Amino acid sequence: MRKSDSYTVFFAAIICIACSLTLSVTSALLREQQDEQSELDRRLNILKAFDVPIRDAQGRKLGVQEVNRIFGEHIQEVVIDTASGQVVPNLSSFDLTRAQIESREKLPLYEWRDGGEIRKVAFPTSGKGLWSTIYGYMALDSDLDTILGVTFYRHGETPGLGGEISTDWFQNQFRGKKILRNGKLQTFQIVKGRVADRYPSGNDHAVDGISGATLTGKGINQFLNRDLELYEKYFAQVRKN
Repeated sequence: MRKSDSYTVFFAAIICIACSLTLSVTSALLREQQDEQSELDRRLNILKAFDVPIRDAQGRKLGVQEVNRIFGEHIQEVVIDTASGQVVPNLSSFDLTRAQIESREKLPLYEWRDGGEIRKVAFPTSGKGLWSTIYGYMALDSDLDTILGVTFYRHGETPGLGGEISTDWFQNQFRGKKILRNGKLQTFQIVKGRVADRYPSGNDHAVDGISGATLTGKGINQFLNRDLELYEKYFAQVRKN
């Protein structure tokens, strides 16, 4: 190898190493900020599911301090044992093992409280779409039947098709829908096409699908109904009380 070639290779190697070290150091320095923003995004989506405005009068998203204030005043996280439907004392979602989460043996639940009384609840829901795992939250009103809101906030579905699950027009359809029929849990549906075409007389447990995203809708139907069933033992006990 000629001297000029050796110098080029050596110089390129030094540049690559320097860039790698710079990226590694930058990533480490920004990790705390990234974690803080990730937690803020998660909490904002819980508030959105609770039908709480997440933007101020100027249209800006709520900041960390305001979000934490709302959580501190109103939201209490508990963990549900899905087999019994009972709250597990002195346990939070951060204490759950990966195995418990994946098996859905124990699941987190967020209670909105006013004056010590539970006014509404929200729970995480997640599962496979077409291309990715979809993460979201659903909130129910005090009757534990009426849907207050739904948010799907993290996924890798196709932009313009399955990615439309993140849009307000799609999520707003869930508001006011029901999860019960005659006191029993009913199957919720994202239909192929329009609800008005499938159910001309109306339907309180279905929303319009997204054109070109049938498989994404099927995935949500599967994991959303699975998670509703897992939480239903807890919901049923609270309704009785």
